[in-house]
Amino acid sequence: MPMKRITARVERELRELERELRVELPREIERATALGDLRENAEYHAALERQRYLQARVGQLQQRLSQLSTIRISSIPTDRAAFGSILKVEDLDTGEEQTFELVIGDDGDPATGKISISSPIGRSLVGRVPGDEVTVRTPGGERVFEILELTTLHQRDMAED
Repeated sequence: MPMKRITARVERELRELERELRVELPREIERATALGDLRENAEYHAALERQRYLQARVGQLQQRLSQLSTIRISSIPTDRAAFGSILKVEDLDTGEEQTFELVIGDDGDPATGKISISSPIGRSLVGRVPGDEVTVRTPGGERVFEILELTTLHQRDMAED
């Protein structure tokens, strides 16, 4: 089930980062502190910078888990594009076909076809069905897509069961 996989992936990353933050990083800071003068201690400053990064990332992951816990599968449409849908589209200007998966938050990674539902492309695809033409304003200009295929989160769940 995609929702369970997404949640499990976020929980796994959160556990790994919390372990690093609570176990490994304190050891590094202790070792760096033992080296002496902290003003010019690159290892100490690198460890502190890593600590700040980890704390921020843990906060982001906790927020994502909170968002995921509020998603009611029953409220996600079964017949049109929404969170978790996979869409095959054709760029009508270039004829190029692309596949997009609609994701939430910073799970978006356009290079791998993961498009946040809050991005310009994601917002324009939500609620659409195969055959729809969608005009999207992007920083690179206007693009027009035709939706060729749609696999909803519900269809993905059934296929994986």
